[in-house]
Amino acid sequence: MINYDVVVVGAGNAALCAAISSREKGVNVLVLEKAPMNKRGGNSFFTDGAIRFAYQGIEEIRKVIPSITDEEAEQINMPVYSESDYYHDLMRVTEEKSDPELANQLVSKSFETIAWMQSHGVEFELNYENQSYKNEGKHHFWGGLPVKTHNKGVGLVQQLNDRAKELGIDIWYESQAIKLLAEDDQLKGILVQRGEEAVMVNTGCVILACGGFEANKQMRTQYIGLEWGSAIVRGTEFNTGDGLSMALALGAQRYGDWSGCHSIGTDLNAPKVGDFNKPGDIYKKSSFPIGLLINKNGERFVDEGADFRNYTYAKYGREVLKQPDQIAYQLFDAKVRSMLRKEYNLEEATVYEANTLEELADQMDVNKEQFLKTILEYNEAVQEGEYNPTVKDHKGTVGITPPKTNWALRLDEAPFYAYPVTCGITFTFGGVHVSPTGEVLNKEGNAIKGLYAAGEMVGGLFYENYPGGSGLMSGAVFGKLAGESAARYSLERKGNVVY
Repeated sequence: MINYDVVVVGAGNAALCAAISSREKGVNVLVLEKAPMNKRGGNSFFTDGAIRFAYQGIEEIRKVIPSITDEEAEQINMPVYSESDYYHDLMRVTEEKSDPELANQLVSKSFETIAWMQSHGVEFELNYENQSYKNEGKHHFWGGLPVKTHNKGVGLVQQLNDRAKELGIDIWYESQAIKLLAEDDQLKGILVQRGEEAVMVNTGCVILACGGFEANKQMRTQYIGLEWGSAIVRGTEFNTGDGLSMALALGAQRYGDWSGCHSIGTDLNAPKVGDFNKPGDIYKKSSFPIGLLINKNGERFVDEGADFRNYTYAKYGREVLKQPDQIAYQLFDAKVRSMLRKEYNLEEATVYEANTLEELADQMDVNKEQFLKTILEYNEAVQEGEYNPTVKDHKGTVGITPPKTNWALRLDEAPFYAYPVTCGITFTFGGVHVSPTGEVLNKEGNAIKGLYAAGEMVGGLFYENYPGGSGLMSGAVFGKLAGESAARYSLERKGNVVY
């Protein structure tokens, strides 16, 4: 007989936060990881580590990054990012569709969860590289996302695993959860395929934190659309919707945006699934707000400067997927080349370079005549004004469709650069309905006793779009909450007094 108080399905950020949270309450915990050990960590392994939380300026940031010296702090301009700001951003980019109760929980618990993670050995650092510009000797942070985990997602997964080991949490690799077993409206166990053996684990509490269905082509085409069969999977190949299927089979309520997902423009030659030998988010191309996006017809198709990258990149991937052959080109000239993010300088980056736009078009698979016409019309539409990438500078265009609302500079200084991109899917938005403390709810809105969910499995937070860094934060917040809830329920079932 194999018995555990709490079983966590998955081994990424949300799952390990749940396991640690349960374990610190005194219960014994098993983590099930479908992948082998060298591919552990789910999508968390591939993230850049940027994590969005509410904070009151640089002094509060220093509470979770104590290594920031007084001298370093003097050289930083760190605008306050309040809970109200966070909530407003979440509602704004989801067009007010985000579940207010879940959204409030995410926002209000964000800073305390970051502090809790840090207390368990997760290291954070300032995201100078991707979230600040230097101006007059100071680093100006923008977009409400100044902090990332040390060594990106690789570091996060390693640090959480180190802490899990210290706490005595058991982890089984190459162990796929197959079925949840319940009796008299009470969870009784979980069936696990462990290598060649089917194993029954007896437990009264299961936390599902094993991702969405982004790596399941059949489910992608069924729920998001036929064209999504062509999308590159940016993260783990193991997120195939297993947890969702098990929860729905037990009567969980389907919830959220099942036709939506997080997707971005990624290098045309990126691998079809995430490469664990090249960790980190190295194939993305996220400097498009200071450039242009052109399709094979030679036409622009989005307002590249509609908002900060943090609020548009997760929805513009699907716009690329809608273009001919699911391809687009990001264009830049010499004026902005030095401002591009680090991923544009990597050897993995596919790029065409030329001293004239005509020569550039000859290298691209594009309608040359329309391409040159589009650039000419754009350059003529650019208005005068002060260019400032740290704020919405309103330096835009007039008289063209789509417009470019901010950061519009003429594309006229050689050399010129074109980066071919396609759509890469990151995670799906559809999930199950959970309470604010992570209980999975049935179709009547009642908690399924002993069943909890966290991470990408939580439906109702993100619709069409999301604020960058909210995925990791949601995973940690609802992972911690689900872990606490499961431990409390387990102890109460044993007759322990829980305060």
